[in-house]
Amino acid sequence: MKARTEELRAERGGKKKADGMQAVLDAIAEMPDADRVIAERLHALVIRVAPDLLPRTWYGMPAYARGKEILCFFQGADKFDTRYATLGFNDDAALDDGAMWPTAYAITEWDDGVEERVEALLRTALG
Repeated sequence: MKARTEELRAERGGKKKADGMQAVLDAIAEMPDADRVIAERLHALVIRVAPDLLPRTWYGMPAYARGKEILCFFQGADKFDTRYATLGFNDDAALDDGAMWPTAYAITEWDDGVEERVEALLRTALG
């Protein structure tokens, strides 16, 4: 919650896009190896597939926003003491599929298959 409070203060102070990018890169750099590798690959994919999304941190974790609304975010396994990292999507993501659909995905490692699936999810989420 401390990280989120600091993020909100920075936003009110007119934080620039470059500051958000640096905050994401700093958050990724501080992660343990397993989470960092996944976060780096995810970050590179988001920048390539959705360059209009604004990188910023959200609760201290990398996130990508459309304007002020977070579209997707990464949660490292280590920070939340879970057995897998998570790629999550908020309600602004266009992932609707009938009356029920997933909004979070567990990632234990990054390979070509995971990259293809995440890219497809991002493209769908963008609408």
